Amino acid sequence: MTSRRSPARADLVRDACAAFGAVLDGLGDDDSWAATGCPGWSVRDLTHHCAMDALRGLVALHTPTTARPDRDAATYWTDWGGDPAGAAEARRHTRVAASMVLDWEPVRALHRETTRALVHAAQHCGDGAVRTQGHVLRVEDLLSTLAVEATVHHLDLIQHLDGSPGPAVDGLAEVRRVLTDLWEREPLEHWSDEHFARVGTGRAELTAQERAELGAHADLLPLFS
Repeated sequence: MTSRRSPARADLVRDACAAFGAVLDGLGDDDSWAATGCPGWSVRDLTHHCAMDALRGLVALHTPTTARPDRDAATYWTDWGGDPAGAAEARRHTRVAASMVLDWEPVRALHRETTRALVHAAQHCGDGAVRTQGHVLRVEDLLSTLAVEATVHHLDLIQHLDGSPGPAVDGLAEVRRVLTDLWEREPLEHWSDEHFARVGTGRAELTAQERAELGAHADLLPLFS
């Protein structure tokens, strides 16, 4: 069907996935065992996780509903970061699943194929609501969450890969928008989008000076992880 919705967020997904994939294209087998910013995950593990997230997006885009949305692009993230035991279990599950693939190329190919399919679906979907992970979101909000996920994990991907290209600029801007909505205040003026993404998701610690500038607002960080 023909979408009447602005393609902006579909483009965010496309660019975020393409930027992530560009890093993977430059990695060899030895690189695939490098550590990432996700505790306990190698590049292989993180790549598998992101392929599964793209698959989740595909399923969601093909699970329309007439139910009223109960989450938006920002409030979707309020479920993430409050369950350490569940997060640890998810990390173990990803490591086991990724370890079933012996070679690096099939893992990279899985990411490439699923993200291409996701981008195609995002560019041809309608304006309605869909179900995912026990919630109902409007399509445009789902696409935002997928772009944010890919962008934040891009930062994890390159943490120990010196010289690798960073996330898409528009993806980082979307992360900033979502974090700002959740925090209900603007970040410090001198923070770049990347720095805000890191501190806002617990991937970097605030300095003593930043804590002093933020006051009580610092205690609300990270906003999700």
